[in-house]
Amino acid sequence: MPKRLPIEYADASPEVRAVYDDIMATRKTDWINNFWKVLAHDPPALRRIWSNIKDVMGPGELDPLVKELLYVAVSASNGCHYCIASHGAAARNKGMSEQQYSELLAIVGLANETNRLVTALGVDIDDRFL
Repeated sequence: MPKRLPIEYADASPEVRAVYDDIMATRKTDWINNFWKVLAHDPPALRRIWSNIKDVMGPGELDPLVKELLYVAVSASNGCHYCIASHGAAARNKGMSEQQYSELLAIVGLANETNRLVTALGVDIDDRFL
């Protein structure tokens, strides 16, 4: 499948522009990143994913930095370079230090290693954990 090109604001349909406008207003920014511009080829998906991100990443019981750190951790495990960069920048903007980033990556690496060992060795879950 060919790579989709980003849809710039000037070339977007009114439906897509409405989502772009909401993204910029919510994030207090004057630009739209490439993820949204490429997703704009499917306006219903664009609207749905943006709505979901606003809901999940918005105010809740978890601190905003913790949410970004979790997003970076999952993105690192999934190998999503774009999301590592995007949410890494968001985490830095919310106060993540280089030491925190290093510690986060160490935890991600450790969890991936031990998860694979447990799976490969067929380790039963301890009754106390249930």
